[in-house]
Amino acid sequence: MALTSRSSGSPNAGPSAPESFDPASKDPASNDPGRKTKRPGPIDRYFKITELGSTFFREIRGGLATFFAMCYIVVLNPLILSGPDGSGQTLGVPQVAAVTAIVAGVTTILMGAWARYPFALAAGLGVTAFVSATIATTKGLTWPDVMGLVLISGVIMFLLVLSGFREAVFRAVPAGLKTAIVVGIGLFVAIIGLVNAGFVRRVPDAAGTTVPVQLGQSGLLVGWPTLVFVFGLVLTIILQVRKIKGAILIGIVASTVFAMILQALTDTPPSSQSPSGWSLMVPNMPHDFFSVPDLSLFGKISLFGAFADIGFISAVLLTFTILLSVFFDAMGTMTGLASEAHLLDKDNNFPNANRVLLVDAIGSMSGGFGSVSSNEIFVESAAGIAEGARTGFASVVTGLLFLASAFIAPLVSVVPFEAVAPALVVVGFMMVSQIRTIDWSDIGITLPAFLTFTLMPFTYSIANGLGAGFIAFSIIRTVQGRAREVHPLMWVVSAAFVVYFCVGPIQQILGIS
Repeated sequence: MALTSRSSGSPNAGPSAPESFDPASKDPASNDPGRKTKRPGPIDRYFKITELGSTFFREIRGGLATFFAMCYIVVLNPLILSGPDGSGQTLGVPQVAAVTAIVAGVTTILMGAWARYPFALAAGLGVTAFVSATIATTKGLTWPDVMGLVLISGVIMFLLVLSGFREAVFRAVPAGLKTAIVVGIGLFVAIIGLVNAGFVRRVPDAAGTTVPVQLGQSGLLVGWPTLVFVFGLVLTIILQVRKIKGAILIGIVASTVFAMILQALTDTPPSSQSPSGWSLMVPNMPHDFFSVPDLSLFGKISLFGAFADIGFISAVLLTFTILLSVFFDAMGTMTGLASEAHLLDKDNNFPNANRVLLVDAIGSMSGGFGSVSSNEIFVESAAGIAEGARTGFASVVTGLLFLASAFIAPLVSVVPFEAVAPALVVVGFMMVSQIRTIDWSDIGITLPAFLTFTLMPFTYSIANGLGAGFIAFSIIRTVQGRAREVHPLMWVVSAAFVVYFCVGPIQQILGIS
């Protein structure tokens, strides 16, 4: 599947043949044997920018697009973690916001500068919601106890990467399921955009209907923010069809400007005050442009407090659930993003995967240590890849912007969800188009693939989709009499996912609240 205009090239081409890059096609004079070619500089050579068919401008553009697509996390993460813990204590919203930005910035720069992939990291919404709504509300647990469990899961994941187990699991996944992961993440990205923009909304339980989601508010598209989303979506599609370079970023910037104009004329409130209001960020110019971040949450954890407060078995089950979620969320996300950027090798495997996995594990540990939940690779990195990002230089740009956002308020407070959502919908389409490469004649692949790419968006969890797909693959191959085709690690992972899905019943059997 192409992100930019091209006439040929395998979608699984590795770093040695990215985007069918042909220098001669860029510059006819390069065929002249007497012509001197400019040698790439040290930064270019380190990040392999020219080698991967990219340019500094494309990497910067991609880094900007990724940042604007995911900067909402600096505002949203503190709101998710603002509830009381099992003892009634709360985390400070300004402190969580500051540490969220700092940890995201540092880990994203590490991903770019060391692992050299165009992936950005931040506090993962799925694991953060689980931590806040399920673990933190456990009677007797405090926020330091909870973040201690997050840190422990990150340490275990780091050790699994060092042992080679995590990369081995990645290589054990069949090619068809890897493609399903890409498709599932595409659908996931698209529904995130649609829901964040309010174009698709959850139906309240009081509505007396079994329909889980609906178009807009009560089946109608209302509100100025929805107009911003529609404007941005139409503009981005037009730019993509016309093959305009920078289409994604242009769409975000133009939609943001349009949103600010509308806000100045209409003074629309946030959705917390009006159902037709802005989803989260209201596109007003802030009064204070600079602030000093409060980093007092760093180190405020109790590493083994949960084991003392709720018992060993309960703490182990909670740690296992966190670990499995972040373990496979990252594996699925990095597979989808690398495939979209054409950075996988001919066997759909990841060159230099261990560095990416190590940085992801460091992000999990850093998030726990900073009390902002596990940091992981963000699917919104696809927005930067769609803009042409192919190297870690783009991640360095994104990371620096995150660090700046801890000090400069407008970087995250001006861009509303509705301006970013169109980019996510278009990127989702790009990723889903890879569904054509799945062998639909083999039910042993297609049914697990179907479960994988449907459950990811429907349950808002990459790990849930992976778990269902892995278990189904192992079962179907066995029923087909082809159990030998199931890699031993797939059996191990499938068994782990069975436990993951049964944590609730296990807790009930053991009498754990």
